Amino acid sequence: MSQSMQEEFNHYSTVKNVIGVVSGKGGVGKSFVTAMLAVLMKRKGLRVGILDADITGPSIPKMFGITRKAGGNELGLMPECTESGIRLMSVNILLEQEDQPVIWRGPILANTVKQFWTDVVWGDLDYLFIDMPPGTGDVPLTVFQSIPLDGIVIVSSPQDLVSMIVKKAFHMAEMIHIPVLGLVENMSYVKCPGCGERIHIFGESKLADISAEIGVPIMGEIPIDPAIAKLVDTGEFEAFNCEYLKDASDKIEHIFSEKL
Repeated sequence: MSQSMQEEFNHYSTVKNVIGVVSGKGGVGKSFVTAMLAVLMKRKGLRVGILDADITGPSIPKMFGITRKAGGNELGLMPECTESGIRLMSVNILLEQEDQPVIWRGPILANTVKQFWTDVVWGDLDYLFIDMPPGTGDVPLTVFQSIPLDGIVIVSSPQDLVSMIVKKAFHMAEMIHIPVLGLVENMSYVKCPGCGERIHIFGESKLADISAEIGVPIMGEIPIDPAIAKLVDTGEFEAFNCEYLKDASDKIEHIFSEKL
């Protein structure tokens, strides 16, 4: 019998469902989707956390306007909380300066992610969303193997290249036997402010074709929305007023409803 590589969760915490948000490449909006799903779940009255595993490109604290530094005690590291009470841990709230680069080699990056799982006192959570590092390399593999993910959501964008990248992420999850819950396409279109017509500035979406090919449902399509981009820049992301991923959050809640 092969020995499990999974790390033990923090002894002073319980989490019912762990959802990874992944992308085969950077720049498609993985952190954006992670944050939006977390906020929507919190609005349902659920207890939610975000583990920012994208160590070299952490953006979650900035989106929520968190500049405080995380502290700790004899029990472990304590996560920071957003205004609505979402608990989060990111390397950016441990560094002296938020723009300080993280120039670490792979094993240190991987161990930091594992410590966010083992050493952070998350408390009791219904959902822990993990903003995964992009790609299919060493650090994403460490997360897949070290943390007991209940499922993942794959984030893409409309460019032709991304269809291949989505399949790489899907096949990686398949090889490690982690369920893929659905696909989300970010930057899917721009809505004309005058007539409301959808303008596909990156070309027509291939998402339906990818969904049919790999047998994974589409959970949502997010347009380029300047109003939400402004909230991200000002650290007021929790104030967004849209339902682009409402169906996705409803589907995730339905899938795991028996565990809540």
